[in-house]
Amino acid sequence: MIGSFLKRIGVTLSLNDPQWGRGSKNSNQDDKKSPDTPPDLEQIWKDLNQRLNRFLGQKGDGSGGNGGNNFNSDPVSAKLGVGAILLVFLFVWLVSGVFIVQEGQTAVITTFGKYTHVTGAGMNWRWPYPIQNHEIVDVSQVRTVEVGYRSNVKNKQARESLMLTDDENIVDIQFAVQYKLKDAVDWLYSNRDQDEMIRQVAETAIREIVGKSKMDFVLYEGREKVASDVGALMEQILNRYKAGVQIANVTMQGVQPPEQVQAAFDDAVKAGQDKERQKNEGQAYANDVIPKARGEASRLLQEAEGYKSRVVSNAEGNASRFKQVLNEYQKAPVVTRDRMYLETMQQIFASTSKVMMDTKSGNNMVYLPLDKVMSQNEAASAKSNVATQVPAAVQSSVLNEQIPTIEMRSNKDENRSREIRDSRDREVR
Repeated sequence: MIGSFLKRIGVTLSLNDPQWGRGSKNSNQDDKKSPDTPPDLEQIWKDLNQRLNRFLGQKGDGSGGNGGNNFNSDPVSAKLGVGAILLVFLFVWLVSGVFIVQEGQTAVITTFGKYTHVTGAGMNWRWPYPIQNHEIVDVSQVRTVEVGYRSNVKNKQARESLMLTDDENIVDIQFAVQYKLKDAVDWLYSNRDQDEMIRQVAETAIREIVGKSKMDFVLYEGREKVASDVGALMEQILNRYKAGVQIANVTMQGVQPPEQVQAAFDDAVKAGQDKERQKNEGQAYANDVIPKARGEASRLLQEAEGYKSRVVSNAEGNASRFKQVLNEYQKAPVVTRDRMYLETMQQIFASTSKVMMDTKSGNNMVYLPLDKVMSQNEAASAKSNVATQVPAAVQSSVLNEQIPTIEMRSNKDENRSREIRDSRDREVR
């Protein structure tokens, strides 16, 4: 724009100008200089003043001893020229207040250094400098601050990472905090060094959480719990500070004992693992033996209860049966006595393998070994596939030969049986 303005007033500052270094048109033609002579700066300045005055409405007569410096001014043309220049500068000044805000960013406008308002994404305008100014803040970016290390886990910061636990042990913790901006105004004007402030808040929060926890909890099962608690505590502290920050995530990069005691700590960890393994084995053995013992004890108790119930029931049944037999015996003693005798003998012969048979023809008694007869019958049935048909007379003869009989003389038993039979007849009469 300045170049076009200079062109309008006729000023050319180019080495290709044929008048460069040759003086003005009103200068004496006899004073020509060689092309190698450097340009006359005083003459250039005079030519510039003449053309500027001509542009502003002043007319020169081109004569006089002053080298053409006497002009007649035109006030109207001068005012128009000054107004045009002022309008051009005003337009350029106003256009300098236009700015563009990208998506996910926010522009904070200040008037004479004091916060005024916030603008969103798109093309915006503010009053140009020095009235208003703007600062663009990216509120969608996820920012990261590191505690205990810088850029790499191996680049440790021992002053930040070493912390004391509740059981008076020292742990080396390295973690990263990811956060986003939720208020650009608070982020810019509530705190001076925002990143350092967030790092200090993170260090304060984790030292408080770790100081209330045991070392084993921090090293093993409590990592996620510690990270979540640190994020919540940081959120509370930053809200009190009006930092305009929202915690997105807290990531544990490394949690371990100090390097100086790492070997001893590994030995202690192995011993603890062996202890837990042996404890688990003992618990497994107890879980296997104790239920079996309890089941065996329960089975014995149930068997004892069943035996008790069975004995009591049998005793009660026998007592009841004895009472019933007693009542029947009192009504008919002889019949009841005979029936009891027969039942008793039936029970006796049911469990014996030897039978004594009395014969009416004489005083002899026949002995029948039933166990041998039964075993012989079983053997005969097993050999039935070999022995086909045998006459019945032969089989009876063989059977009679195999069954031995014993004759026993007992006059006393015969007399006793007669007496019992006579007494029964008398009772019936």
